[in-house]
Amino acid sequence: MANRYRILLATLCRGLLLGCLAAATTACAASGPAPTAAAGDGPYIFHAPGNRLDALWVCRGKVVRSSLPARDGALIRPRCGYPHALAIPARIAGGETPLPAGARIIAVSDIHGQYGLLVRLLRANGVIDGQDRWGAGRDHLVVAGDVFDRGEDVTETLWLLFQLQQQARAAGGAVHFLLGNHETMALYGSTHYVHPALIDNARRLGRSYDALYAADSVLGQWLRTRPVLLRLGDTLFVHGGISPANLELAVGAAATNAAYQRSLGTPKATLEADPRLARLYDHKASPIWYRGYFDGQLDTPAVRALAAKLGVARIVVGHTTVGEVASFHDGRVIAIDGGLKYGSTGQLLFIEGDRLSRGLLDGRREALPALQEVPRDHD
Repeated sequence: MANRYRILLATLCRGLLLGCLAAATTACAASGPAPTAAAGDGPYIFHAPGNRLDALWVCRGKVVRSSLPARDGALIRPRCGYPHALAIPARIAGGETPLPAGARIIAVSDIHGQYGLLVRLLRANGVIDGQDRWGAGRDHLVVAGDVFDRGEDVTETLWLLFQLQQQARAAGGAVHFLLGNHETMALYGSTHYVHPALIDNARRLGRSYDALYAADSVLGQWLRTRPVLLRLGDTLFVHGGISPANLELAVGAAATNAAYQRSLGTPKATLEADPRLARLYDHKASPIWYRGYFDGQLDTPAVRALAAKLGVARIVVGHTTVGEVASFHDGRVIAIDGGLKYGSTGQLLFIEGDRLSRGLLDGRREALPALQEVPRDHD
């Protein structure tokens, strides 16, 4: 009998030890080094004559090519850069999935090529699993612009979101990627914020940087289906914000989104010369550039009035770097540019009915702080 108890006690101790080790492993995975893309960049996938897809990578400074038939679900196996196989659909679907009852909204913004840090943040909060597959069921993930520029892993981040969108759709959820000012800048040829390594890679591939995302590329086609304005339930998402002077752009969101999609990649000089387009790209008041909720242009009563006219409970924005996910103007504005672009930290916004919280890099959740001021940031 005593021997049986000793065996039982030893079994329980082993179980407790294994449980502690598993917990420690999970904690280390959440707080340890961020995953990185495999050495290199890509793939850049283009539609080619003969109904084929041409995939190109830059692996350790050398161009690698692959070609295959452009059938639905064509599988592009990794060489370097993005570390997972890619299933390319025959048609890039536009339109946004409405939010189902009971689903959560998860939001992040201003990733700026920080692929590894984004993966770490999404894994820690259960949005993706350890193999970077969608793990949030019927929930909706919103990326409020600025995947482009600054960091090296822009294309890898785009592919992650591209694949997650397909996986989420199959699970009854959704991934929404909104255009920010850095998407439009990169595609109209501005390279001021592009990482020098990516400029060099484009040269090796024989294209200008913006041509890597032209309309003949898979990612370029996808980007030209992405919105600038998105309403889910009682929340409006936009990269910069809606100014009172541009209220009708949000009221007519479908027409505004279509105008951005048609104009994406148009040379900057052409945009500025056309009054109808210039207001979409104006650096002061357009939806992708506006900072009026934070720089003193609007006080809290004015923001309340704006939200009421839009018929929303809150406006969620990126663009202005706060360094954390936080609430402003009595909760009418939620800022979600948590500083991912700096490469060391990041946060997610969670909206569950009327309850808002933020997810941290170690997977913990906490309430949103209500802030009055933000650091000055104009990038």
